[in-house]
This record gives sequence, C-alpha cells and structure tokens, in this order.
Amino acid sequence: MMKRIAAALLFLASTVPAQAAPERPEESKKIAFMQALPNVPGKSLIAVEVTYPPRGASPAHRHAPSAFIFAYVISGEIRSSVDDAPPRVFKAGESWFENPGAHHGVSENASDTEPARLLAVFVADSDDHNLVIPDHH
Repeated sequence: MMKRIAAALLFLASTVPAQAAPERPEESKKIAFMQALPNVPGKSLIAVEVTYPPRGASPAHRHAPSAFIFAYVISGEIRSSVDDAPPRVFKAGESWFENPGAHHGVSENASDTEPARLLAVFVADSDDHNLVIPDHH
C-alpha cells in the first residue's frame, strides 16, 4: 500500500503546471484508480481524472515510455493532438489513445466559458512513476 501511495505522490509531483501562456489557467489532476495487474506481471492500471477550467491547458508532453493511454472525455470539449495528427476537438463521450512514446502536443479545453474533464487511463510499467514528461523549451 505504501508503495502505491508513494507512486501516486511521485505522479502528482511529476506533473508540472501548464506553461503554455501565462494567462492560461492550469489543469488539475486526481488519481481515480491505481492497481497492479495480477495477470500481467510488472504492469499497472492507473486512471487519472484531468479537469480543465475554461481556457485551461496542459503543456506539451510525452508519457512514460512504457505507457499506453486511453483518454475519454467525461464532460465539455477537449482539443487534442497526438504526434503529427492535426488538433481535433473531442466532445463528451468521445475518446482517443496514445501509443507508448507518443508526443501530446496539444491538450486543452476547447471552451473559453465552460470547464471540461477527461479520464486518462494508463497501462504502464509498475515501476515507471514519472508518467508525464513535459517538453523542455
């Protein structure tokens, strides 16, 4: 149990605030679920709820090299771009995925007035605690 709590704290500490433009509000993250996969030794399933205030954004980033990510929009609209794909707006009920090593160049609330939430589900190596790796400028 202590190991999972430590991993959760490392995850939250490794996520830096949005550095897009100073006037853009930061997203917030909350670990919703974390469990080692008993039938896949060395892998864990981690679900993170990401809340974007109006105009909120995440900095461009990659995820842990072992991480496969499934993102599901819970509410609002999220503008997202992974690797070379053009930005696309995903509405509540829509989803996308990110392969290990993919670059997430755009992740932001598509609305200037309404909040948006998504659930990011990671399948990653259990000892891979740095799940978000921001681009360095």
